[in-house]
Amino acid sequence: MVKKVTEGITISVETFYQPDYSNPVGSEFMFAYRITIENNNTFPIKLLRRHWYIIDSNGTHREVEGEGVVGVQPLLASGESYQYVSGSNLRTELGKMYGTYQMENQLDKKLFEVKIPEFQMIVPFKLN
Repeated sequence: MVKKVTEGITISVETFYQPDYSNPVGSEFMFAYRITIENNNTFPIKLLRRHWYIIDSNGTHREVEGEGVVGVQPLLASGESYQYVSGSNLRTELGKMYGTYQMENQLDKKLFEVKIPEFQMIVPFKLN
């Protein structure tokens, strides 16, 4: 698990290789990741947007942007956390992702950026 704190928001990431949804012979490797967002501020926040950078070990770079996460724009009161699971496919046995969330302070409506820590996606047999 990797963690990063930005602007009072802690982002934690765990990754899982998905062998049942992968096809190594066809260079298709599927990974799931679980993200936990913790609001350590004294004010409520709303996650408005996400921006991901996805990099395969062959040098392929992709970017994914959009509103919210998994179809929602979660609102977190002070001290609350939100967790979701999503996934990404790679064309190689290893790669990495990182990115940002655009958040809104619900008291003063100011926008701020929260960094999503870089995390590795590695098929288990590559670790031996």
